[in-house]
Amino acid sequence: MPMFNLSGLSNEVKEKDYDVVIVGAGPGGLSAAIYARRAGLKTLVFERATEGGQITLTNMVEDYPGFSTISGGELAERFVDHAREFGVKFANEEVMELSLQGDLKKIKTDMGNEYTAKVVIMATGSNPRKLGVPGENKFANRGVSYCAVCDGSFFKGKEVVVIGGGDSAVEEGIYLSKIASKVRIIHRRDKLRAQKIVQERAFKIPNIEFIWDTVVTEIGGKDAVEYVTLKNVKSGETSKLETSGVFIYVGLVPNSELVKNVVDVDQNGFIFTDEHMETNVKGVYAVGDVRKTVLRQVVTAAADGAIAGVDLTKYFD
Repeated sequence: MPMFNLSGLSNEVKEKDYDVVIVGAGPGGLSAAIYARRAGLKTLVFERATEGGQITLTNMVEDYPGFSTISGGELAERFVDHAREFGVKFANEEVMELSLQGDLKKIKTDMGNEYTAKVVIMATGSNPRKLGVPGENKFANRGVSYCAVCDGSFFKGKEVVVIGGGDSAVEEGIYLSKIASKVRIIHRRDKLRAQKIVQERAFKIPNIEFIWDTVVTEIGGKDAVEYVTLKNVKSGETSKLETSGVFIYVGLVPNSELVKNVVDVDQNGFIFTDEHMETNVKGVYAVGDVRKTVLRQVVTAAADGAIAGVDLTKYFD
């Protein structure tokens, strides 16, 4: 996988007062930043980790219009470069507190800085949901992973399991099939939720095997992962399967802690917005994976950002 200059952010910020502050530098946040700058608004993006967001951890993107295939790292780099060309400012600071009521919002960071803005956009994304079984935490970074691109190289020539049945699980299983000797995709149902084209590709790969109607109830081993305990949800039968790695893709947890007591969220913490991406609090928007939506893809996050970036100009008429 090519390496791109996305390993960290320099703090480019000297001023503390902005028109628009965006929390998160993934596709949704960067798209919103580009549109805000096109409208001539002073725009600051906070990102505590890596510019480009979680897309930088994706091996290959095949469903972003204009690119039949492009690595996640390269696509992220293009987003970031585009934003910088328009004059978007970036800050490598973690937002710790938001005061969102009133016309002027206040943002406090882990660096002890306080910023103000008329508009705040939450583009904080989500994190992989944990399986919640014995051994998962114990063997984190010792065989348990949530990112095949990050950790797949440690399992060259070994047997691994992938848990899940959606796009992420199957796509990462395909990626792992080029590294591991055997990939077993374990799904609690008898059919996948992944897109048809992704399913068909996986079914054709000889070293990918599917285990249906089955859940993992334990991850075991001594110093590292050695096996998983399986349970068939229909028969109730249990068994052990030897494996060196466990890759988990069973959903997402939204990063909405900063605002979930202020804006409306669903039972899982995803932020409700209207069709303009605005929350129930005036001047506060949510875009991308952190908001309640029917589809979470790079293209939909970017579209969310575009909509928010245009709508927010009403606060500056």
